[in-house]
Amino acid sequence: MPLTKYNFITILICLLFVLTGYKTQAQTGSLGDPVVHITFGAGTSTHAGALPADSGSTSYTYSSADFPTDGSYTIENSTAGSGSVWWSITDHTGNTGGYMMIVNASVSKTDYFYKREVDGLCGATTYQFSAWAGNLLRSRDISPPDITFGLYTTAGTLIKSYDTGPIALTPSGFKWIQYAFNFTLPAGTGNVIIKMTNNSNGGAPANDLALDDITFSPYGPALMASFSGASSTTTETECAGQTKAYTLTVAPVTGYTNPAYQWQVNTGSGWKDISGATSLSYTANPTTAGTYEYRLAAAESANISSLSCRVVSNVLTLAVNTASTPTATANTPLCTGNTLNLSVTSGDSYSWTGPNGFKSTAQNPYITNITAAAAGTYTVAVKTGNCTSTATTTVSVYAQPVANAGSDVTICEGDNTQLNASGGSGYSWSPTTGLSDATVADPIASPTDTTTYTVTVSNSNACTSTATVTVNVLKKPVANAGADKYMTQGQSVTLNGSAKGTNVSYYWTPNEYLSSNTALHPVATPVEDITYTLHVVSNIGCGTEATDDVFVRVYKKITIPNTFTPNGDGINDIWYVEALDTYPESTTQVFNRYGMEVFKSKGYSKPWDGKYNGQPVPSGTYYYIIDLKNGNKFSGWLVVAR
Repeated sequence: MPLTKYNFITILICLLFVLTGYKTQAQTGSLGDPVVHITFGAGTSTHAGALPADSGSTSYTYSSADFPTDGSYTIENSTAGSGSVWWSITDHTGNTGGYMMIVNASVSKTDYFYKREVDGLCGATTYQFSAWAGNLLRSRDISPPDITFGLYTTAGTLIKSYDTGPIALTPSGFKWIQYAFNFTLPAGTGNVIIKMTNNSNGGAPANDLALDDITFSPYGPALMASFSGASSTTTETECAGQTKAYTLTVAPVTGYTNPAYQWQVNTGSGWKDISGATSLSYTANPTTAGTYEYRLAAAESANISSLSCRVVSNVLTLAVNTASTPTATANTPLCTGNTLNLSVTSGDSYSWTGPNGFKSTAQNPYITNITAAAAGTYTVAVKTGNCTSTATTTVSVYAQPVANAGSDVTICEGDNTQLNASGGSGYSWSPTTGLSDATVADPIASPTDTTTYTVTVSNSNACTSTATVTVNVLKKPVANAGADKYMTQGQSVTLNGSAKGTNVSYYWTPNEYLSSNTALHPVATPVEDITYTLHVVSNIGCGTEATDDVFVRVYKKITIPNTFTPNGDGINDIWYVEALDTYPESTTQVFNRYGMEVFKSKGYSKPWDGKYNGQPVPSGTYYYIIDLKNGNKFSGWLVVAR
């Protein structure tokens, strides 16, 4: 049935007959698929083109204005540009950019403003017209729309007419209102004439309306489909591969002389008749995933093959979901005492069962400190939606080896010992320091310090256990007599010896001028240079005696005279400084009273004879500085007398 502006108006008027919310003469039955369904389309432009003029006759003029003048109509997707007299609205269908028909009625009434013939209908069949309409005026309407809708045979005989009465404005905001109208065609009649007349005059403001979603559908007895045994449920859900048969039923109805039935299914590509399904019940049992919609079509038996004559029941939906394919895993193989970690891919709920009475509802359960009883097959049921699938995983549990690293052992520093581990087929020692081979059961251990070794013993199933053994290292004697010492005759020094080793004793030699020869820090008072030796001996037989020497330098005490008489009489002719010649690195300087150096000597192997450059110095007072180069300096005066 072609969609025209006038055709739309005609259907709208039919619907307006039932206005006042939702008005209908009979709404207790079922409808078929619309023979005509006019939505006016959709687009990105505000206005669509005019309706085809060859589909009927009309006295109205198409306009592309946002606010058409009286006696005009437009097709648009919004009245936002019409000003403040009309409500700003969009179409009823709800499509993006959906169009609707906007009508501004003629100022003067006409015999009809739309007339059209509709063919392909079924005689002796009831139909329903339905449309959504509304009054566009916001606050004032001097002549509301008032439409008479008439259906005639092609010979001009009236089949049905209806007067809507005034269609009032809604001051609180525009409201789409559905109108519906039922009529029955005479037997043998397949074509009808639709005629629409506006009983009100136009004006300013007056008689302005919007129209959308016009349908013309077969109408018949109420067909109420249900799942057998579940009359209140219209949707059932199953899982692929786990489906059961569902019986779909419709109670017998009256209203047909010779009724015929046809079940239909829609899997997403439209309704299709099910071959052989022509009774009031049907058994559905789809096995593959998908959404299956079912309904029953009914008509007089002579018309059942025509879609334009059928009414249909409510829709029953059978959703067949794809059952998930879960994957269960475990950290197998395991050794006794380990933790078993089970896991499965995601679902809504989980139910695990397994050996030794194991049960869990966790997705990823675990078992600590497992025993051999935990070995076997674990099964998990995963439920997603109402679909349940299972998965299994097999767990192997092996015994731990019993590791033995042998008894602790004691060795002397520099010696070695052989370790002896047992309990498995593989060995790994740590630390590896001092071991000849860290991957054998009996490596040679030569640690320099006491060390605790850990051996990891493995068996053929890769299970492991550990054991430890300590190698105690007894240290050899080490002697350190300390740094050499320096002293002046008559004083004392403390020796700084040290001894290392496990369980050692020590003593000094020679045992002369010492406060104690068995103390590490004895006080020494030698009268002349001497070398002391520190002896360190192991009391447990580890290593040989260790020794170390310290030299004690004893400086002589010097005596400095303050007068000598170099007159050649053989008595006191030189400046003799007692013991100064024992300091070969010392320096001696003599200055006259003017600060001039008259004598200088390194060491004092030849004492000063009172001369300067081979000539006797004058009698008088002179000044000396003596530096022994051991940290001691002496200065003073002396008198040269002749």
